Formats: sequence, structure tokens, C-alpha cells
Amino acid sequence: MDPEHVRTLLAAVKEGSLSLDDAFSQLRELPFRALGFAHADTHRHLRTGFPEVVFGTGKTTAQIAILLRELGRDGATVMATRIAPDVAKEVLAAVPGARYLEAGRIVVLGPAPGPTRGRGPIAVLTAGTADIPVAEEAATTAELDGNQVVRVFDVGVSGLHRLLAHREIVEKAEVLVAVAGMDGVLPTVVAGLFSRPVIAVPTSVGYGASLGGLSALLTMLNSCATGVAVVNIDNGFGAGRMASLLNRVRAA
Repeated sequence: MDPEHVRTLLAAVKEGSLSLDDAFSQLRELPFRALGFAHADTHRHLRTGFPEVVFGTGKTTAQIAILLRELGRDGATVMATRIAPDVAKEVLAAVPGARYLEAGRIVVLGPAPGPTRGRGPIAVLTAGTADIPVAEEAATTAELDGNQVVRVFDVGVSGLHRLLAHREIVEKAEVLVAVAGMDGVLPTVVAGLFSRPVIAVPTSVGYGASLGGLSALLTMLNSCATGVAVVNIDNGFGAGRMASLLNRVRAA
């Protein structure tokens, strides 16, 4: 349930334009809505400031559509991740108003908020173009949480001059998200160059010895640079949400 919707309900009760019984009827499904196959967490937006996200892998098209409709019923902007194009086509047909962001494999229902919640921009960087889907998941998550996001893609260490060419843009960001597969070195380099918190995202991109991203994950966990925090392999959503939370922290 969207916090603004709850405030509107309470204000309506206070001014007498809505009865207590009617308000209770709208609130009675907190903290979750039982759907048979799932318990949609309608209370998560109130608790954490971000609605429950539908993880598309393993779910049927019908389940994804139902969850999006239920979670977005009270006005919250909600998203479903890891949605293949063919699945997205069916979901969009079942959920009027939803849109598909193909680069990040995300279906979104509801308007995107303005970039007003963060101290400044969040920069999302990738080592290569193959890392872009995970990076877009992170970028879209941060944008839907009210942040300005700048994208700097394909600036890995095999051509370090490419990163340095964007130095001014990166330095203006408050939080950096560095997405890399293969050797996974980009976050360490970024943390060594810029005085910003770095969220490292290993991807499953790479040849056999990359072990589906495990090699990049271990490299990032063993980073010699300070200020690097690591999320799980391919977890763009987790990185985007963490970047958003860090972007709201203010100095005492």
C-alpha cells in the first residue's frame, strides 16, 4: 500500500468525508493479501519505503500479472524483474498500463517518480556491454526509488582510458554501482580512483573458468580498495536499492 494513499485515507476520516468503516474496509488486507499461490506483501512499502518486487523467474505469466495488479492496486509503482520478452508480451496484454523495459528485462506498472529523493546522482558503470542487463536492473530500481541515475557503460579495465574519459561525470555522483563479469576488477579500480561508496555487482558473464560469476564475486570480495560492498551474482536489483538507501544518508 502506497504511503500517500494511507495518508489520504486518514485525512479523509479526520475531516469526516470517509467513515471509519469504509477506511477499515480498505485497510483490512494489511499486512498482506492472500492470493492462493502467494501472499502479496502489501505492507512492505509502508515498512521499507519500496514495494514488494515480483521476481519473474519460475513464475507463470498469470502469476506475474496477478501480483503486479494486486501490489499496484493502491497506487504504488511496482516492478517485476527477470522477464523475458515473450513473457513480457503476455504480461502487458493482461495488465493494462504496464510497460516493458527490455534492456533490464523489467515490467513496470505505475508512473516513475521524479528524481527528488537522493542527495545527487547515482552512477551505474559496467565493464562490458554484456553486463548491461544487470546494470539496467540496478539503474531502473534506483530510478523507481526516486533517484537521478547516470549510465556509463563499457568502461572495463581492458581499456581503462574509457573510464578516465568519463571522470568528471563519475565524480559528480554520490554513489557508484560497478557491474562486471570476467575478472571482476572494475569495482576495485573505481574505488581506488573515486572517493565514493562503491557497490560491486558480479555478473555471470565470462568463459568457463569464471564459474558463472563466482570468479568475479571472489575478486570483488577480496578487493584491496576500501569502500567496496558486494552483492550477489547478477543481483542488479539489490545493488540499485542499496545505492538508493545510501544516497539518502545525510552527514550529521
